[in-house]
Amino acid sequence: MSLFRDDGVVLRTQKLGEADRIITLLTRGHGRVRAVARGVRRTKSKFGARLEPFSHVDVQFFARGSELVGRSLPLCTQSETIAAYGGSIVTDYARYTAGTAMLETAERFTDHEGEPAVQQYLLLVGGLRVLAAGEHAPGLVLDAFLLRSLAVNGYAPSFGACARCGMPGPNRFFSVAAGGVVCGECRVPGSVVPSSEAIGLLGALLTGDWATADACEPRHVREGSGLVAAYLHWHLERGLRSLRYVEK
Repeated sequence: MSLFRDDGVVLRTQKLGEADRIITLLTRGHGRVRAVARGVRRTKSKFGARLEPFSHVDVQFFARGSELVGRSLPLCTQSETIAAYGGSIVTDYARYTAGTAMLETAERFTDHEGEPAVQQYLLLVGGLRVLAAGEHAPGLVLDAFLLRSLAVNGYAPSFGACARCGMPGPNRFFSVAAGGVVCGECRVPGSVVPSSEAIGLLGALLTGDWATADACEPRHVREGSGLVAAYLHWHLERGLRSLRYVEK
């Protein structure tokens, strides 16, 4: 029997029995973890409200054996709130749908339980913090999160130099399969010709140039979002269910 303590973000919850829940978290030290929280659906539960999606929490787990992720699910025995991002997110439709897509993305990129994914964890915490604060449009925050999630998992798209030959930009064509913008010589079937403004926006979101991103026109934001969704779909091999509800 072992006790583990870690901080994490609640990705989703599932009902279990009459009063329990299975909580899925992305933790700092143990990656994605599923644990049973007993009695949290009862009205008198002391920490049930802390274990809701979007919550950043400090959690104590009780597990059989020396590993947190084993044959049976650990128990979540204690939880302390670090930041309750859900309070600001769930009251606004645009923030809520963008945040839900962020949680689903984080879960999809951490499909092996128990394997640390510190960069993805820090990216999710930072993304939820910005989303809850309302500093930027929810759609821009989501696209920035998606692009950076792709990057930290080894799928960074190119928005300047040709993704195939390295020819300096700007380059006109964009190919999901090729890994971003490509020059005329490297153009492959299925390439599209997005506006330079949309490509510039995506480059700004990837590098954190929020002044450029916030000044972009809505039509270029929509165009860029379409490219991000297509690129993400290609590398995940299937799209995110939550993306269909995101306001464009």
